[in-house]
Amino acid sequence: MLAASVRSAAPAARRIAAAYAAPMTTSTGPALLSGRRPRPAGGVLVAASAVVVTTALLYPLKRVAPAVSLSVVYLPAVLLVSVYWGLLLGLFTSLLSAAAFNFFHIPPVGRFTIADTRNWVALAAFVTVSVVVSTMAELARNRASEAERRRAEADLAAALARELLSGAGTREALGAAGRRVAEALAIPSAAIELRIASGDERRRAVPLRGADRTQIATLLVPQGLPGDTWERVKSQVVPTLEALVGIALRRDALQAEAVETAALRRSDDVKTALLRAVSHDLRTPLTSIVAAGHALGTGSLSGEERRELSAAVVDEGGRLATLVDKLLDLSKLQGGGAQPRADWVSIEDVVMAAREGLADRGAQIRVTIDADVPPVRADAAQLERAFANLLENARRYSGGHPVSVHARRTGPRIVVRVVDQGPGINPAERERIFEPFYRGPQPDAGPWTGSGLGLAIARGFVKANGGSIAVESLPGQGTSFVVSLPIEQEGPVQDAR
Repeated sequence: MLAASVRSAAPAARRIAAAYAAPMTTSTGPALLSGRRPRPAGGVLVAASAVVVTTALLYPLKRVAPAVSLSVVYLPAVLLVSVYWGLLLGLFTSLLSAAAFNFFHIPPVGRFTIADTRNWVALAAFVTVSVVVSTMAELARNRASEAERRRAEADLAAALARELLSGAGTREALGAAGRRVAEALAIPSAAIELRIASGDERRRAVPLRGADRTQIATLLVPQGLPGDTWERVKSQVVPTLEALVGIALRRDALQAEAVETAALRRSDDVKTALLRAVSHDLRTPLTSIVAAGHALGTGSLSGEERRELSAAVVDEGGRLATLVDKLLDLSKLQGGGAQPRADWVSIEDVVMAAREGLADRGAQIRVTIDADVPPVRADAAQLERAFANLLENARRYSGGHPVSVHARRTGPRIVVRVVDQGPGINPAERERIFEPFYRGPQPDAGPWTGSGLGLAIARGFVKANGGSIAVESLPGQGTSFVVSLPIEQEGPVQDAR
């Protein structure tokens, strides 16, 4: 009975209604009771035609039954008109049927008089039954219409809930929710705004209030809506939207709090890691420098011992300076202060400078650059620091094996691969290795010398210059860090003179 109740709703809402109503559409009753009423003029024509046909049909039937008992033959016409066109036309059909029955079939025929009083009883019974049938059909139709209205309300509420609570932000979902309202009400447009808006000559503003009755949004609908549509807006749409928009806004607030809490937790983790790095990585070289300084102050050292202590001071001082530089680099990246100074840069020059800047210049690092690799527009200093950190990481994990660097052009990008022959990286650690202060397993049993900042800084500087870093690795088969940089255009034209 309810299958057609959502003809004026949105397409998605119609599909939902059809899914719920499918078991109920096994008879012709729903088709008769649902939908809009046909035009009254058509009902008058159908009523007159049905009465004429039924009156003619009674002539052959009078041969097998008394005429006074054949009045029930008019009832299907009364029921049909009542169901389709309502109570008034049903009553009209019943009266017209009574008049035709009296004039053509109740003696004296051809006159609107009744000779036998028993025929008066039969005619009165027929009119009564006709009125009852018309009334029952009208009640059934009204109940079907009410069921349609409630189904439409439920479908609209479900559609709005999906739009507003499906996971997207409330502000992004308001456009789709407004379209759902417009489709359900069969109006040209509807909009929902998260502000206090006023209407104009084209749109009417309807406030949406939260649980505390303060306005949280505004529904904008066209001016001049029909009375029944405006009543639906006030009684159905507004309460639903107030509840759903309020829930969606509270959800947004909870999500924002969760994000803020996660950011604060992450900030606390970074601060904790920084304190650990400062307490260990800074204290270790400082302790070595202070101890060497005290030893150099004694007069019992030989020349060789003094030279060893002096070299230790220089090495630990360089290590300390490197750590401070990395902390400053990380601070710039996290504070948004690492804006690149773009210029034409040769990848070969950058990689060679990074290799020369390593503390261990005896490390075997093989560099090959394809001939068709053009210059790129980037910050040379930032790329040098990024490749230096990648080379230092590869050298630390290579286990004494050579590290290879190969640059080639791939379409509109330059791809540089830094490959070591170390123990590889477990899949669970491939993203964590780029986190500040994260340290993977030590490649050997010696003391840990890394700060946990190199890869994070490398990724930050490469991303600042429009590139990306990916890692390819299998445990026990080495690791490849793949740096991809965009080629904006061909390099600057060289002067041929």
